[in-house]
Amino acid sequence: MCLSGLLNQGYDGMMQRLDLSQPGLPDLQFVLMVAALCTSEVETFNAPISVRETVFNRCWSLLHEGPAPVKKEERVLDLMLGDEVMLEALVTVIRATFEEYGFLELTWEHPPSEPSRESTPEVRPLVERIEKLYPPPDDVEPSSPSSPS
Repeated sequence: MCLSGLLNQGYDGMMQRLDLSQPGLPDLQFVLMVAALCTSEVETFNAPISVRETVFNRCWSLLHEGPAPVKKEERVLDLMLGDEVMLEALVTVIRATFEEYGFLELTWEHPPSEPSRESTPEVRPLVERIEKLYPPPDDVEPSSPSSPS
């Protein structure tokens, strides 16, 4: 079962799964999802921290010349300047690295959550395009540029 099917059905306490060879997600969403999982503190994620760090660091090295940051809040992949070739390279690195460590799918148990911070104005057009392509289920409010506190 792909991740998108689980998200559309809502969280019901089941283990979520992401098949690395057939994720059922566009490449950009796949890379962003895996990067988020690799930098998360989700305890039920089936990949150990050492593998998560290796995946993230290899992705980082495709985008930057220097070493990956150590501080958690700085460990974010900025894909805004990348192109389709870079995206394909990231997908390949992610799959190859997890396969190197014996993972064919990623699993974790964690309910979907609201974003921890608002989207920046620069990325808002991308978020809006993604929301048009993949509208949220009827029982979920669409994200707004600024939410009341």
